[in-house]
Amino acid sequence: MTGPKVESASAIAAEARRGSSREVRFTRPRALLAALGVAALLALTFVAIGDRTTAAAPALADPVTTVALLGVQFLNDHEDLEPTTDAERARLASIEKLFKSELEASGRFRFVAIPADAAAKIAAEREIGNCGGCEFDYGKQYGADDVAWIVVQKVSDLILNINVYMADVASRKLKFVHSVDIRGNTDESWARGLSYLVKNYLLAGQN
Repeated sequence: MTGPKVESASAIAAEARRGSSREVRFTRPRALLAALGVAALLALTFVAIGDRTTAAAPALADPVTTVALLGVQFLNDHEDLEPTTDAERARLASIEKLFKSELEASGRFRFVAIPADAAAKIAAEREIGNCGGCEFDYGKQYGADDVAWIVVQKVSDLILNINVYMADVASRKLKFVHSVDIRGNTDESWARGLSYLVKNYLLAGQN
């Protein structure tokens, strides 16, 4: 009785060892696959986070140039014979507003505030662009990057031209000068002339 029991026990032990060995052989591949699965999951997580970070990073915006508009001058070549009219004075104010609105709408420019009394004093005392560099002093005073001014010259009721000047305050140098001729002394011709100059020359040169 003892022999068979011992033999059976030995067989059971051997079988157990074989079973254990098989279990180990099957367990190791499963553990390896599990580890690889975790690594792949972590890699995908990092990629997803990286994509979200890249997408969330804002693009650098172009810097906005601050501008001090020092006024709109009117040169009437025949003031003695055909004095400047109220309608022409109103057009000067109108294209000043138009100039500001079109440049600010581009997102590249912002106009600094100049008090009304200071603007009136500048217009009365100085001819901007021909004052020994006073325009740069005004620009520095009001904390602007650039200064700008507009000159409308009236040769006759049929022939006029609009001139736009912009200068860099820090370097004290002109950076933009352009003129367009207009035909007809009307609200529409003044507005169309200024808009054409701004869109096709000033803003086009900023691209």
